[in-house]
Amino acid sequence: MEFLTDMAAKRAELTPDALAFTDHDSGLAYTFSDINVRANQLANRLLENGLSRGDRMAVLCHNHPDFFVLLFAAQKSGVLLVPLNWRQPVAELQQVLHASKSKVLFHDDAFAVAAQGLAANTGLELVPVGANDDGKSALNQYLEGTTPSAPNEAAIKASAPWYLLYTSGTTGLPKAVIQTSGMATANMINYCQATGLSTHETGVNFLPLFHTAGINLPTLPIFLNGGSSTVLRKFDPDVVLDLVNTGKVTAFFGVPAIYQALALANTVASSDFSKVRSLGCGGAPVPKHLLVDFQKRGVTICNGMGMTETGPTVFLMDKGKAADKIGSVGKAQIMTDVRLQSSDGTVINGAGEGEVQFRGPNITPGYMDNKEATLATFTVDGWLKSGDIARRDDDGYYYIVDRIKDMYISGGENVYPAEVEKVLDAHPAILEAVVIGVPDEKWGEVGAAFLVPRPGEEIDTTALPGWCRDHLAPYKIPKTFTVSDDLPRTAAGKVRKNILKDSFLQK
Repeated sequence: MEFLTDMAAKRAELTPDALAFTDHDSGLAYTFSDINVRANQLANRLLENGLSRGDRMAVLCHNHPDFFVLLFAAQKSGVLLVPLNWRQPVAELQQVLHASKSKVLFHDDAFAVAAQGLAANTGLELVPVGANDDGKSALNQYLEGTTPSAPNEAAIKASAPWYLLYTSGTTGLPKAVIQTSGMATANMINYCQATGLSTHETGVNFLPLFHTAGINLPTLPIFLNGGSSTVLRKFDPDVVLDLVNTGKVTAFFGVPAIYQALALANTVASSDFSKVRSLGCGGAPVPKHLLVDFQKRGVTICNGMGMTETGPTVFLMDKGKAADKIGSVGKAQIMTDVRLQSSDGTVINGAGEGEVQFRGPNITPGYMDNKEATLATFTVDGWLKSGDIARRDDDGYYYIVDRIKDMYISGGENVYPAEVEKVLDAHPAILEAVVIGVPDEKWGEVGAAFLVPRPGEEIDTTALPGWCRDHLAPYKIPKTFTVSDDLPRTAAGKVRKNILKDSFLQK
């Protein structure tokens, strides 16, 4: 029989008075009991107001502990939570709201005007969340008068949709990835196995909560294990380093851009990382110079790899091998099976290179209301296709080579941009490099590089072909180099290569 899930109730039963969340800006603190009671109240209110299992409620807010009240209320009531990307313009949010069929929109004060515009002429109910001017939760008024006991209906099953995460859409319209309680449990096991997460862990939550990393890396695993998290509205390197210095962060996860910002912060030189036990990174490979920089500070950044569709943790490097396997994302954790498949459909055994595919309880059942996309994402024998080319070495460690769609063909030769980017990233004047394939009359496609300089440095683009020639075959050397102060990114910190390509082609 499939088990039922009420994660907040179980955690509150185990450690009711332990601290679960602290809102950094207001100082508002919630114990596990507080979270469970408030989630009960919200679930009851939603059901009293006529919502039922399978209905949707959206949320548009910066990070705040109230988000997790909504998340667990969704689990208790069966009303699916739909976190909205607050970086999107109202027109795009309107499309997502319409597609999600949400009946309620929770919003914080920063997005009150946007919420009113989204709700105009729709019948959408608006409910404020987040901190009031007095530091108390704006959600209190909506919860007033509701019973603190659990709803009469049992919590959703482990395989039932819990919340929907819309993909970042670097290549097209976003899809609603179904997230389940079973996926969250498997992710917790995978993450804890890789990092040794304990009941005394403390984390900092700043990655956007409309992204899987904001919820699951590692905030939800910390919650389920009985640890506590400090919640920041947005990422601020100085605030994060202050929390690190005061011993309030033992587990940390970021994308390369986050580590870049920390490394460049004025206070990093005096920061004490001795209490930080685990540093994880995903979204893109960590440049070698950053790995070395943090190793000098006594901590090791462990590369990982996962997807919204995988819960997300699949790979996460173990600290003991990180120095010997630079660039590796490690091995697949215990709840996930992995295989490599060649372009002709052959499964690769032993060392080799091919598309990495996944199977296990951490894998999404598919995309909500989109059977066509679901069928296209899974193989006929049930494996999730990642769209990533990976290499497995003789020791069983994996290295992400590149996205299949990012590979381009120049003069009949395959070029993986990640290999070229790695060479450019090693240049002393370059902070970040991104390479895309663009049309060329002679070669079919050639590389176009986009570069962000290090602070105080100037990039001599005329010297870069020579730099590349020492490390790359001639056909892999980009034909153009463009210097920019920044690059367009998704909410997860990934560079939006489609925008770079569009801008290049419009020149």
